[in-house]
Order: sequence, then structure tokens, then C-alpha cells
Amino acid sequence: MAITFGASAPARNDPAVGIDLGTTNSLVAVVDADGLPRVLHGPDGYLVPSVVAFDAGGEAVAVGRPADARVTVDPAHTLYSVKRLMGKDAAEVASELKLLPYSVVAQPGSAAVRVRVGARDYTPPELSAIVLRELKLRAEAALGCAVRRAVITVPAYFNDAQRQATKDAGRLAGLEVLRIVNEPTAAALAYGLDRRPERRIAVYDFGGGTFDISILYLHAGLTEVLATHGDTRLGGDDIDHALVSVAVGQLRAAGVDLAEDAAALQGVRKAMIELKIALSSAQFAQVLVPLPGRAAVQFALDRAQFEAIAAPIVDRTLTSCQQALRDAGLQPGDLDEVVLVGGSTRIPLVRERVATLFGRAPHCELDPDCVVALGAAVQADILTTGRRDQLLLDVMPLSLGMETMGGAVAKILHRNSPIPATATEEFTTSVDNQTGVVVHVVQGDRELVADCRSLARFVIPIAPLPAGLARVAVTFLVDANGILHVTARDVRTGLEKSIEVQPSYGLTDAEVEAMLVAAFDNAEQDVARRLFVDARTEAETLIAATERQLAGPAGARLDADEQADIAACVASLRASFGSGQSEVVRAAQRELNEATVHLAELGFATAIDELAHSAAAEALLARGPDPASAKPQHHA
Repeated sequence: MAITFGASAPARNDPAVGIDLGTTNSLVAVVDADGLPRVLHGPDGYLVPSVVAFDAGGEAVAVGRPADARVTVDPAHTLYSVKRLMGKDAAEVASELKLLPYSVVAQPGSAAVRVRVGARDYTPPELSAIVLRELKLRAEAALGCAVRRAVITVPAYFNDAQRQATKDAGRLAGLEVLRIVNEPTAAALAYGLDRRPERRIAVYDFGGGTFDISILYLHAGLTEVLATHGDTRLGGDDIDHALVSVAVGQLRAAGVDLAEDAAALQGVRKAMIELKIALSSAQFAQVLVPLPGRAAVQFALDRAQFEAIAAPIVDRTLTSCQQALRDAGLQPGDLDEVVLVGGSTRIPLVRERVATLFGRAPHCELDPDCVVALGAAVQADILTTGRRDQLLLDVMPLSLGMETMGGAVAKILHRNSPIPATATEEFTTSVDNQTGVVVHVVQGDRELVADCRSLARFVIPIAPLPAGLARVAVTFLVDANGILHVTARDVRTGLEKSIEVQPSYGLTDAEVEAMLVAAFDNAEQDVARRLFVDARTEAETLIAATERQLAGPAGARLDADEQADIAACVASLRASFGSGQSEVVRAAQRELNEATVHLAELGFATAIDELAHSAAAEALLARGPDPASAKPQHHA
């Protein structure tokens, strides 16, 4: 299916490409001067296996198909499925390790993992960068010019760590990553579905290592993600593993145990992949597997047997589809289109089950391996040529939030949120009779205001009330043009104030990149500092409340020993601030809480006595409790 635009772009010497960095295969595409996207081919085709081979010393010696050919020969030094490790820690990849023939180790002083090859350790982004460099070289050879910019796709449910790892890989490969794009959005672009009238579509993406289902709402040139569901550890690889398990079991029953023979196991794995591919078009297939030091073994399988093995895995994808529909509040009949993405959707069983679930034949006109790369190329073209006959969904490059007590940041709109986007948080006061709340808007992914960029500041007046009773609702809205609107409203009086911040918020790409790298590099330290700030803020509030009670009627009813104990605990809590550690502050806070149980009881009794004689209290009691006041709130 061709994708056409209203005007042809001029020829460029610095084209931006679209890259699908896959678990099993990767590929690169570009939009030509005539406005048509195409996948760039190399001498061995358009698919580049996401495989890197190393020598015994840990130096990369082959990428793509040449590396893939070494999997059975040297499995310990040939790395594949690295995408499964991106942005994850040792605990998250524990279940993957038994399926991988190479060594994965914890990074010293960090929860992140590295892959050990010979004498060297590599991070997953470094390994992915090797594949990206190969794609960059392939694009440069095909286009005859330097390639410096790219849009790279990721599964829709990739978290911030995984997206950052992908961006880091692009940077290490010498690419300016214009955007990290969700794969389903790219697929919709490839089919041109965003150019049609209002549509609700499902994008079923079943790749080599990951599965996700996204329900999209396309309207007015925008793409809204209604729901997404999936599994970063569910893909065609799992069907391969199931086939290998059956084959190894049959060999074991015949007296051949391959448990300790990594090379032979990789040979069986490649044979099972060949069988899987063959059975997508044939009813029966067989393959001969040479086993090192043993006689060759022939494996044969018919489609019915294959489907019996694959069905439990395919059914897991359908469970995700049903959950996504529930999350979106839709029935299968509410969808206008279903799009298939990923090489595993070539399996006839997958297409049959998807058609049955959604009640319609899915789109499979485009090569499912190419769909995402083509869409990424379209988005790269729009970002770099000014072509605006398609209005694309953008994402926020950095989180947006508001300063809270103690200099912490309450993030309201998070990095990589699709725009337009809006979110509201409620804040309260920590000081009695406060007459205004400062709304300090900041940008960044650090935990403290001092490490973020200040965007705007204004004050909203509020009625003077005891601490914790005032409520201010702060709404952040980023419109389709990237303009940030901030509105603060006193919930009790209805008074509103607002401010507008222009697109990009004055940051260059380099500054955004530096801020993201800083957030990534300082994540653990930032969290520790944030925990301390939060603990100190709570402790200061507790101290103020305690001293207020001690100075009042409740404190006068305590004996001298109780007053002395409380004073000592207050002093100890204040002294704990010097430690800079949240655990120390929390421990001292618990001691003060225990020491003030009787004081709190006396204070409550005193307050009830006073309220019983207050007309204002009677009105408050008659109105009943405000359910919203039970929500946890930030202290502004």
C-alpha cells in the first residue's frame, strides 16, 4: 500500500531515517523525495538480525546475518534478544537467564545488568548501539550520504528506563534521536489510518521478544492511546523455546541429552525456527539437524502439531487483547480496523485467532516486519521537512511538575506522555492561616526543584484556614501545539488563576538530552534525597503540631515527666535532620509519635469540647464530611 502526501519534499543531503530496533530483527526505512516511505536494503536483504558476535577477547567481529550464522558455532560469544534486557535490573531478567547461552551479570554498585563477553562487560544499550551502527551504515550506503538523525520505535508499554536505554543506544551509535515513538502509532502511520475519518483501531504487535496490543483513537489528525496491554517477555521467541523443549524432550527419550551442550542446543533452536517459518505456508515440514560429535537428527512436524504447541502462547496474547478492550471500555465490534505487526503474525493460527476475537479480518497487506519501520520513517520525515499534511501525536520530552514543601517536585505530567495531555493534582497547606499558595512550575525528571528547570511561578490567594484544610487543584494541560497551560483553583471558593508557557519551554535538544542524561545518571541519589526531603517535611509538620498542642490546653494537662519526654523527642527529631538520611528521620519521628499518644488524645478531647459549643462546628457537622478531603494530598 503506497502512502502519498500533498506535496513532494525537496531532495535532502541529511535525511532522517526511521528505525525499528527489534528483539529478533531490526530494519531501517526512509521517506524519499517523492514522499513515499521505503525500507532500505543491504546486500543480504532488508532484515538485519539483532545479533552481535564477539571474539574471545570481547571485541565485536560481526553484526546481523554473519553474526547469526555463528550462534550454533560459538553461542557463548554470540549475543541475541538483547532488547529483552534493555532498562531492566538483575531481578527483572532472572527468568530470562536460563534461556540465554551467554553470561549476564549484575553491574557493580548498581541494579543494572551487563553482558560479559570474554574479558569485557557490555551494557544492553552498548550492544544495541552496535546493531544501530550497522543500520546507520546500511542507510548511508543506500542513500549515498551521511545519516545522523533517526526516529526509533519501542513497544507502547516500555517504561521510562527502557525508553531511556533505547535513546542512549542511539546516541552511542552516533545518531541524534529525534523521537522515541510507540510502535503502534508508527504502524497506524504506515497504513495511513491517521488520514482517514475518525477511527478506533487495534494494533496487535507480536514480535520476536515482545507482545503488545494497543487500542488507538484517531481523530482530527491526532492519535490517542485509549489502552495498551502486553508483555515484554512474550513473543515468537517463546514459541521457539516451546518447540525446542519438545525436541529436546524427544531426544532425551531417545537417549540423547543435550542439557550441557550449548552449541547443539543452538542448532536445535535454529532448526525449530526454520520449522516454524516453513509451517506458516506449508502443512508439513521437516529439517535435518547436525549435532556436533553425533549423527544428524531429522525433525518433522505438521501444522496441527505446531499449532497445539503454539496455542497456549497465542492465547496469552488474546488475554491481553481482552484486557485492553476492557480498559478502553470497548467491545470488539466498536473497532473500525485491526492491524497486524511483527513477524509472528505470519503464523496462520495467530491471524485466525485475532480475526475470531475481533470479528473482522485484520490488515496484513504490508509486510508485518516492515510496518513499524515505514511508520517511523514517515514520522521522521514530518519532524524534519516541515511537511504538515499529517498532524502527528507528539510526546513530552521531560516531565512537568510543581514544587512542594521542602523543595521536592510533584510530577503532574510525566515524560513521554502523549500530547495533548492533561492531569490534575490537589495540594493542601502545611501552615495555619496561609493566605496564598505559590504555584512554581518546573520541568525535568529529577526529584528536587534545585535540579529541574523553572518555567513559571504565580500565587493563588486562598482563604486563611488551619493547616491541611485548604485545597488547591492544580491542572496542567499541554495542547496539540505543545503549549502548556497551568490553572490553579481554590476548591472551596472557586477562585482561579492561570498561566501559559510556550512550546519547547526554551530548551534546546542538547539541553533536553543533558537533563535526561543527568536524570538517568543521578536517579538513585535523587530518590534518596527526595525521600529525605519528604521525611523532613513530615517531621517539621509533626513538630509544629506537637509544639502547638504543648502550648495549649492539652499540653497543660500533661504531667512534667510527659512534657519532658516529648521535648526530648522533639529535640532528637530536629537533630536527625543533620543526618541527611530518611531512615534516621523516620525512626526519630516514630519515637515522637509514640511519646505524643496521650497528648493527641487530650488534644482530640479538647477539640471536641470546643467544637460542641461552636455554631460553625454545628454547620460543619450538619454538612457532613467531604469525601474528597480523605484523599492523600501534597503540601504546597
